[in-house]
Amino acid sequence: MDDGLFGRERFVCAPGLRIEAQEKMAALQFAQLNARLERIEEAMERLERRLWVAVYGVAAAMLAQMAQSALIAGGMGG
Repeated sequence: MDDGLFGRERFVCAPGLRIEAQEKMAALQFAQLNARLERIEEAMERLERRLWVAVYGVAAAMLAQMAQSALIAGGMGG
């Protein structure tokens, strides 16, 4: 009788253990996914900073050229 009862418990628990293992695997996969997303977000932030540095560099170069042109034009006109 114990064998039958134990067999039933084992049979009933087997799906529960499988579900528990799947839940652990899903938790690990989500943790890895979150870590990967954080690395991607950090890379995007670095890329965004580089982009803004490039934009400000181009704007500064244009302003410097405009100032130089204004100084040259002002010196010739006067």
